[in-house]
Amino acid sequence: MKSYSDQQIQRGILKNDNLVLQYIYKQFFYKVNSFIRNNSGVEDDAGDIFQEAIIVIFRKLKEDDSIFDNRSFQTYLFTVCRYLWLKQLESRRIEKEKINDTLPFREDIYDNSMSELASKNERYGLYQKHFKNLSTDCQKIMQMFFEKIPLRQIAQIMGYKSEKYAKKRKYKCKEILINRIKQDADYKKILEDDT
Repeated sequence: MKSYSDQQIQRGILKNDNLVLQYIYKQFFYKVNSFIRNNSGVEDDAGDIFQEAIIVIFRKLKEDDSIFDNRSFQTYLFTVCRYLWLKQLESRRIEKEKINDTLPFREDIYDNSMSELASKNERYGLYQKHFKNLSTDCQKIMQMFFEKIPLRQIAQIMGYKSEKYAKKRKYKCKEILINRIKQDADYKKILEDDT
C-alpha cells in the first residue's frame, strides 16, 4: 500500500480523495477501534467516531490549513477521536477517570474551535436525520431554497401554479422539519450541552 505524507493526507482530505481516505482508514482505524472498545464502546461506535473525526478535521482544515504544522496527522486524528469519544461517554454518563488511554494525544489540540466543530457536527447530524424523513417534495423544495433558487423558479420546477404557493409549501416543509427536530430527545441534549 502506498504511503502518504501529512501534507498529502491534508490535501487528500480537502479534495475528498478516496485513495487517501482509504489509506487513513487502513492505517489508523484499528487503534481508534481498540481504544473505543477498551473504553465502553463497540466497533460501530468506533466507526462513527472515526468518521466524525475526519469531518471535524476536514472542517478545521477549511478554516486553517496549517493545523499539521507542529504536529503529526496521526496525533491530531487520535486526539480528535479521543475528544469525541470522551464527549460521547460524557453524554452516556460514563466517568472519564476510568478511561484506558491507548491513543497518543496532545492536550494543546483541545480548544474551543474543536468543541464548536463537534457541536456543529451533532447539530448537522440531527438536521440530516430529520431532513431525510421529509417527503421527497419537501426535500426538493428545501434543497432548492438552501441553494438560493428564487421562489418563482422553484414553483416552475415543482409544477406549482404560483410563486405564492411555492412560498407556502416551503414554509410548511420548514415548519415540519423544525418541529421534528425540536421533538427529538437528541435536540434537548444538544441544548443542554450548549449551556
